[in-house]
Amino acid sequence: MLNKLNYFWRIIATGVCFSLFGLGGLLLSLFVFPIQRLIISDKKSQKRVARKTVHYTFKFFIGFMGFVGIFKFNLQQAQQLKSLNGHLIMANHPSLIDVVVLISMIPNADCIVKTHLFKNVFLKGVVNNTGYISNADPEGLLEDCESSLREGNNLIIFPQGTRTKLDDELHFQRGAANIAIRCQANVTSVLLKVIPSTLTKNAPWYRIPKTKAHFSAMVVDHSPILPENNVIQTSKDVRQYNRDLENFFREELSKYG
Repeated sequence: MLNKLNYFWRIIATGVCFSLFGLGGLLLSLFVFPIQRLIISDKKSQKRVARKTVHYTFKFFIGFMGFVGIFKFNLQQAQQLKSLNGHLIMANHPSLIDVVVLISMIPNADCIVKTHLFKNVFLKGVVNNTGYISNADPEGLLEDCESSLREGNNLIIFPQGTRTKLDDELHFQRGAANIAIRCQANVTSVLLKVIPSTLTKNAPWYRIPKTKAHFSAMVVDHSPILPENNVIQTSKDVRQYNRDLENFFREELSKYG
C-alpha cells in the first residue's frame, strides 16, 4: 500500500516539476531577464549574469526534485566542475534532466542548443538571453564554441547527441570530437547514471519507474589524449578520437557503480 501511494505521489510530483520548469522559464523571460537588460548595458555582461541566473534557478529546481522525492541525487564526485574554466564538458546522456543537473553545478556553463528550443515558448527567452549556442549553423558553431571556451565558459556537450537508456549500446556522433580537436579544448569527462532508467527519449513524463530514481555524476580525472589539430588529417583524427571517446566512456561506465 505504501509503495503504491509513493508511486502515485511521484507521478503527481513529476507533473508539478514539469509545470514548475515551464513556468520558471516564462518568469525568467518575462520579468528577470528584461530587468537585467535594463540594469546592465554591456552585452557580454548581460549573458554572463543571465547564465548565472539560470545556474541558480536550476540549482533550486534540482533541490526541489530531491525534496519532493522524484530523484535522489549523488553529485559529490563531480564537485570539481564548480571550479573549472574554459573546459569542454563531455558527458553521456541517460535522461532529460542531464543538462539541468550539469548547469546547476557549473556557474559559468554554456551549451549547444537544438534549433527548435529557440522557438519553444517556455525556453526561447532563456536560450536567447544566455547566448547558448545554436546548432543551426555548422560553420558558425565551431567559431562560437571556440569563442565561448576562450572567454572561460565551460561548454557542455553530449557526444551521443540524444538520450539513451542505461542498457542501450553507447554510440557517439563525431560532433563533440570535431569541436574538441578543432578548438584544442581542455576536455573533462563526466559519467552520468540514472537507476532505474527514466525520462529517456520518447518516454512520456508520467512513465516513471516503480522506485525512486537515483541520479549520480562523477568526473573522471583522465580522458583520451587529444590529438593536435593537423589540418591535413583532421577528418581521420576526428574519427579516431571519436572511437577513443566512445570506448573510454563504455569502459568507465561499466566500472562506475
